[in-house]
Amino acid sequence: MMLCGNTLAVYRGRFAPSPTGLLHFGSLVAAVGSYLDAKSNHGEWLVRIDDLDPPRVVPGASKEILSTLDSLGMEWDGEVVYQSQRNDIYQEALASLNKLGLIYPCACTRKKIIDSGMMGMSGPIYPGTCRNNRSVHAKLSAWRIETKSDPIVFQDLLSGSICQRLNREVGDFVLQRADGVYAYQLAVVVDDAEQNITHVVRGADLQDSTPRQIYLQQLLGYPVLTYMHLPLVTNHAGEKLSKQTQATPIDLSNALAQLIAALGFLGQEPPVDLSNSDIPSFWQWAIENWRLEKIPCQI
Repeated sequence: MMLCGNTLAVYRGRFAPSPTGLLHFGSLVAAVGSYLDAKSNHGEWLVRIDDLDPPRVVPGASKEILSTLDSLGMEWDGEVVYQSQRNDIYQEALASLNKLGLIYPCACTRKKIIDSGMMGMSGPIYPGTCRNNRSVHAKLSAWRIETKSDPIVFQDLLSGSICQRLNREVGDFVLQRADGVYAYQLAVVVDDAEQNITHVVRGADLQDSTPRQIYLQQLLGYPVLTYMHLPLVTNHAGEKLSKQTQATPIDLSNALAQLIAALGFLGQEPPVDLSNSDIPSFWQWAIENWRLEKIPCQI
């Protein structure tokens, strides 16, 4: 059953890794930040596996991710949710937006969109070609949502006020791909609402996505969440650590050192003697001493 609002007063955070590979230091920083913010606020911390795109999923990665979190002493609340098992719920949300007359089929190729010459902060801006041609056949087409000129504004807990005009800076964005796969933007909004998430703590690479998600929350009648986007870990070339940049998986042979390094990256200044303790002692200190004002602002 879908819940359309945050019926609980408690802080509810979440960590939603993609099983396209093993956790690396960049994803550890995001996990540690979201975990500490939830626990320091006496809240709950949920884990959701973002396995929407089957061809990108690495067999066994979901199990390894959960095992790694467990080895690091990160205790999640409730059952783990897998997005690949929730297509019916996403379809309900898509149907609701369709009833509002806000979505339309699009047969444009990526090359055609790039050739339009309009570039935004997240890549090529869709020029609205199929929005003005409703005769496009829905079969084998993507579904896009119309965007508006009204500004979407939110207060990021680290970087302050963020404003984005979706029609100018992003354009009408995809909610379901032509191959039937639901887009991250739709799935994450539906899941957060259904799970009564109140706070989202994640990497700064997703900050540009937040206005799109707020837009969908507003249209679907969901509450707007509280957001914090953490600084990104980069490699020597200045690239975000990711599976695509061959980021090294977390070394669990010295799990405590990995946790301390993540805490240090987040500006929390762990004491030297913490390295001589154990993982439960680490979490006790980290939760008691978590301070947002110490986190470096990257944006």
